Amino acid sequence: MRAEDQIKDTITSNDVVLFMKGTKEMPQCGFSSRVAGVLNYMGVAYKDVNVLADDGIRQGIKDFSDWPTIPQLYVKGEFVGGCDIVTEMTLSGELDTMFAENGVSFDKDAADKIREANA
Repeated sequence: MRAEDQIKDTITSNDVVLFMKGTKEMPQCGFSSRVAGVLNYMGVAYKDVNVLADDGIRQGIKDFSDWPTIPQLYVKGEFVGGCDIVTEMTLSGELDTMFAENGVSFDKDAADKIREANA
């Protein structure tokens, strides 16, 4: 299966997908760790894809999204962004709204605590 087909299949068959360096249990870079940490803390069920395990996927996801960096977050097949965008959306409450509008379960209290800690 081509990398592009694998990527399409992954993002269409999972509500939330994080293409990252490492895994959600063991991120391999600070940016991936930050996004995985937010999702883990908020109790979001998501598929993690370790781009370090497959060079085709590592380059393929950059081409697919036309976004040059990893991590990359997808919600319901839509590209959300990388670490900076996810961080901004978390702090502004936009990520909560996106999850709620797409029927993605998350811990609102945990999201509020993230905002309180960064106020």
